[in-house]
Amino acid sequence: MGEQPSGRASSSDKRNKSTPGESAVRKPAVRQPGASRPAAPHTTAPTAAEKSPVKTSAGKKAAVNETPEQPAAAKKATAKKAVAKKTAAAAGQAPARTTAAKKTVAKKTAAKKTAATQAPAKKTPARKPESRVAMVRRARRINRELAELYPYAHPELDFTNPFELLVATVLSAQTTDLRVNQTTPRLFAVCPTPEDMAAMDPERLEELIRPTGFFRAKAKSLLGLSAALRDRFGGEVPGRLEDLVTLPGVGRKTANVVLGNAFGVPGITVDTHFGRLARRFGWTTAEDAEKVESDVAGIFPKSEWTMLSHRVVFHGRRVCHSRKPACGACAIAPLCPAYGEGETDPEKAKKLLKYELGGQPGQRLKPPADYPGQPAPPMAPPAAAS
Repeated sequence: MGEQPSGRASSSDKRNKSTPGESAVRKPAVRQPGASRPAAPHTTAPTAAEKSPVKTSAGKKAAVNETPEQPAAAKKATAKKAVAKKTAAAAGQAPARTTAAKKTVAKKTAAKKTAATQAPAKKTPARKPESRVAMVRRARRINRELAELYPYAHPELDFTNPFELLVATVLSAQTTDLRVNQTTPRLFAVCPTPEDMAAMDPERLEELIRPTGFFRAKAKSLLGLSAALRDRFGGEVPGRLEDLVTLPGVGRKTANVVLGNAFGVPGITVDTHFGRLARRFGWTTAEDAEKVESDVAGIFPKSEWTMLSHRVVFHGRRVCHSRKPACGACAIAPLCPAYGEGETDPEKAKKLLKYELGGQPGQRLKPPADYPGQPAPPMAPPAAAS
């Protein structure tokens, strides 16, 4: 009778009753005796920065300082700072990247230059194989063409006897026939015979032949061969190859020049011009002078050897030059396997011609009567000492 109805709870029960979650969240504050009542908490609506926390430190500072009215400005400032950092980082790395790129380009350029330097020279296109018979026929036709082109071919050293020719040929090493021809008049005026030359003072002889170059070595050879001619051959130049090559400074080339032009004995003179053209014409592939002589001697009859030498040397000095042949002005171009190694334009090639073909003086001061060009001028007298 004294119980309250179960469906209604008392007001005290309502205040003390709570859900399991509320007991952890809301606990009644216990006020100590004499303590003042705590002030009610100030409730303010959360700002936009509080609702969306920023991860970076720069973003946190911006979030703390920004006001509710400036969220967009803060975002822009943050973005600008990030871009500035990236730009600064890129600028710091740029020099290193640029330097690396330059080094790479330099290496590639150096590699290209090295490859160009080491690359083999351009080879002449391979010629069609030619039989021995065809080569001999072509070679002899070249000789006939050269005979028509140079009917006046002759040795281009001035001489009046075998001794003068022998001395002039020794002096012609490593110089031009023109320089020898300008030097020998004074020399033969002082020592016209082997006996006279053998008795000369070495220094005086060196001074006379100085314009020809290598004058000390040449003076030694001249003194030696003059003494040998005086002592072994009675002051006369021998007419045999075997005897000539025993003289100091005399080799097969010099001996063949003397035999062919002073004694009428056929011989092939393989100088630098003859060897070059013999290889260009396909008569030989040899570099050694004696091998070239042997190969060419097997192509032509012996009676042609001396004049063949003159014609080939004439052509080498006037048309078929070492560095830039005048292929466009060459009369035997259709017969030459090396056509195209030089200038093929006719007008440009004409400007490369030398001596009488180029309208210039020859190499001899006293050329043969049938020579169509002008004689070479004598050597200018030395300037007087002031």
